[in-house]
Amino acid sequence: MSDTEEALKERIKELTCLYEVSSIIVNADSKEIKETLQGIALSLKKGFQFFKTTEIAIKTSLDFYKTGTINKTNCLTSNILIFNRVEGSIIASLNESDSNFLREEQTLLDNVALKLGNLLERVEIQKSETLLKRQMERADRLGILGEITAGIAHELNTPLANILGFAELLKEESKTDKRVSEDLNKIIHNAIFSREIVKKLMFFACEMPQEMQEVNIVPSIKNAIALLDASFKKASVKYIVKIEEEALLLRADNIQLTQIIFNLIINAIYFSPINGLIIIEAFQTKNHIVLKISDEGPGLSSEAMEKVFQPFFTTKPTGDGSGLGLSVVHGIVASHNGIIIVENNKDKGATFTIKLPKS
Repeated sequence: MSDTEEALKERIKELTCLYEVSSIIVNADSKEIKETLQGIALSLKKGFQFFKTTEIAIKTSLDFYKTGTINKTNCLTSNILIFNRVEGSIIASLNESDSNFLREEQTLLDNVALKLGNLLERVEIQKSETLLKRQMERADRLGILGEITAGIAHELNTPLANILGFAELLKEESKTDKRVSEDLNKIIHNAIFSREIVKKLMFFACEMPQEMQEVNIVPSIKNAIALLDASFKKASVKYIVKIEEEALLLRADNIQLTQIIFNLIINAIYFSPINGLIIIEAFQTKNHIVLKISDEGPGLSSEAMEKVFQPFFTTKPTGDGSGLGLSVVHGIVASHNGIIIVENNKDKGATFTIKLPKS
């Protein structure tokens, strides 16, 4: 076979390979990335001159696949770009030391890397759209729930105030009767407890009065950690604070801001394993102050992820929590025109991220 015929045969192989790869990518399922990478690698392998001794490795941020042992001393590499960021690579290696790659084979590799990058960009866009849709649906549900909760809280406030007021009057009149006095104490105690629940519900519904002023969140975080030091030690949990600036200023209600920090750290301590690590991070962007609290706990199930900010929802055992802590946090953040999101970490645990506007 002449050199021209040989070269033509190689070009046909490369074009066939590109056609197969394009077909795989067009029909790719975002939920089956491993299978897609496998199909691309096997098709790409056939596009090389010495395909029997050529091995392909594809590494992406989502998964990894290789056809065999990679010889790093005789290989071609092409980066996979996703939105102009290097997010992986394709490597073709020859396992015969006396064989060399053709110049056109680098071009083939680059073309496949480009097509794969386009696919992964599409997958990332789909994920972002799905996440945004879920966040909007959750915000709508929480908004409706907030309106209902506000109504219930207002309706309960008056009878609870009456119960508490009349019980305290009766207690004054029944000081000599020990048994009646003890029973009235129980009524007063439970009325106060119920009033606190109503107060938390009003936080969730953004119905609590606020005293907005310029606040430096850094001392608030450090004071909260100092006050919770005993809780960290009791639970045998460690922590790291990542704050590079001395002042992170925003307009907020200082008491409510402190309540956010306390609730999130206490929640992280509760779910952390012994010797677990909690990371408390705060920084600023152009328009926002960002607070992140990460733990190494079990993370959240898909059901918990959907309901985590709803009042009375809790994954804690009965008696360990009322299910109002995170709903209060959500209400305070919403009343400050901020956002709060929760995500499971790649390895273990979860991260709560709060973004509050500076003004």
